[in-house]
Amino acid sequence: MMWPLPCSRKPRPSYNLLVQHLKDEGLACAVRADHPAIGDAMTRKQFETMKHVNIVPPGRMRAGLFQALAQQQLKRDVAISVTNFFAAAEMVAVTDYCATLPSLICRQLMHDPRLKILPAPVDLGSFPVEMAWHVRYRHDPAHRWLRALIGEIITDFKDMTGVKATPSPA
Repeated sequence: MMWPLPCSRKPRPSYNLLVQHLKDEGLACAVRADHPAIGDAMTRKQFETMKHVNIVPPGRMRAGLFQALAQQQLKRDVAISVTNFFAAAEMVAVTDYCATLPSLICRQLMHDPRLKILPAPVDLGSFPVEMAWHVRYRHDPAHRWLRALIGEIITDFKDMTGVKATPSPA
């Protein structure tokens, strides 16, 4: 039997979904490790003059990063849009582009020697990561076990040190 269990941002869940908050997640930037213009930090001006890889998962509305950038009046020149985080990492690894990604993804990308992970040039805030499931699975033992396991894994990620969300100097 298949039990759908999406883990993402659910801005307006339907009436028949139960939602559990897992964590709040920040954002960081990924660039090519030997990027000619970016050192150990990225300024606001560098961010705004670079070309960017945009991540637009299928069926998602423009929210999250778009809102955070607008609140900080931070501009981006989008060169290409892809549908997942790892495609964005591949694009960044072979170009002088930048991708702004969830810190959790960036912690995994830190192991890729082709990439450099940096704090965003301004504080872009955080967003909730939530797990949702249909009410019919509320009391299903296997589904409850899976939800508990995911909760434990997320707790372990919360305890790990990773990319800090502090802005770089301007």
